[in-house]
Amino acid sequence: MRADGARKDINMVNSVLKPDSKAIATEREAEPAIHHLPHGFSDRFALGFTKLLRFTADTFFAKRYGHRAIVLETVAAVPGMVGAMFTHLKCLRRMRDDEGWIRTLMEEAENERMHLMTFIEIAKPTLFERTVILMVQGVFLVGFSVLYLLSARTAHRVVGYFEEEAVTSYTLYLQEIDEGRSPNVPAPTIAKHYWKMADDATLRDVVLVVRADEAHHRDVNHGFASSLAGTPETGNRIAPYPGHAADIRMGS
Repeated sequence: MRADGARKDINMVNSVLKPDSKAIATEREAEPAIHHLPHGFSDRFALGFTKLLRFTADTFFAKRYGHRAIVLETVAAVPGMVGAMFTHLKCLRRMRDDEGWIRTLMEEAENERMHLMTFIEIAKPTLFERTVILMVQGVFLVGFSVLYLLSARTAHRVVGYFEEEAVTSYTLYLQEIDEGRSPNVPAPTIAKHYWKMADDATLRDVVLVVRADEAHHRDVNHGFASSLAGTPETGNRIAPYPGHAADIRMGS
């Protein structure tokens, strides 16, 4: 449950995350640094699918960063749970160890859900917007589940590329805050609790830890995809994961 003071110490409205025309142009022209160069049809399909998702987000949500973040985080919270479920079932069928994949993927799903809960506090979507977001999530859930069943390798590579785009978007959002085009408002209470942040933490601090989370998921999923392809990535450093609260529940 959210603490009673969660809405008393912040005054956030939808306009908080509305970029100007310069920000929109920069976002559309930006290209993330590819951490994994595509090899073969599977990787190229994953990269192309990710670019399609980004084009859709740019087209419909680029002028509303808060709502765009909510839609993207709603989608981003799906792959971890889908991957954990199918990995769990596969391990049961084959009577084999999961090598830590299930817990890692479930943690990813929970982490992305906390991103969503944080940006809900910031953007405050309307009932209509929430309904549309749920529809988007339902479509993506079905599509990603089918993809995972057909090719788990491709599904994890999609997530890896998806997170590369997320790191780029949050980097640009930090630029918006630093250059004064987006207010650096106080961090929501739920974010301060989850990431163990100081009482005077701001939205900039939140974006920094969210970006770090996404970088970690990027490296983990690229690693999973490479392992499934039979070419595990050795020696590649996984981006550090920010500290998180052991209990995500808030006091009433």
